Amino acid sequence: MFNKIKTWARKLKRQIFILYFACKDERVPWYAKVFTACVVAYAFSPIDLIPDFIPILGYLDDVILVPIGVMIALKMIPKSVLTNCEVKAEQMMKKGKPKNWIVGSIILLIWGLIIIWAIINIYRLIN
Repeated sequence: MFNKIKTWARKLKRQIFILYFACKDERVPWYAKVFTACVVAYAFSPIDLIPDFIPILGYLDDVILVPIGVMIALKMIPKSVLTNCEVKAEQMMKKGKPKNWIVGSIILLIWGLIIIWAIINIYRLIN
C-alpha cells in the first residue's frame, strides 16, 4: 500500500511540473493558463492555505484540492502541448521543484489578517 501511495505522489508531482511548463506555452488558451497558474502556484507554495499541523484538515488540500485542480487543468490543455511539456517535466523533476514565495507570502498575509481580526474581536469581547 505504501508503494502505491509513493507512486501516486510521484505521478502527481510529475503532472504539476507538466502544468508548470504548459502554463508558459502560447498554445494554451488564456483561461486555461489562469487556472493552471493558480493550481501550480498553490502546489509550489511553501505555505498551505490550511497549515499541515492542523489535524486531518491540514492535509486535505494536499490530498483533495491539488489533485482535483491538476485533473481539471490537464483537461483544459491541448494534448500536443502536454506531450511537449512531459519531456521538460522529466528534466525538472531531476532538479527539484521551484518555490513560489509570492503565493506563500499572500497566504501568510491572509493568515495574519485572520489572526489580527480574531485578536481584535477577542479584545472587544473581554472589554
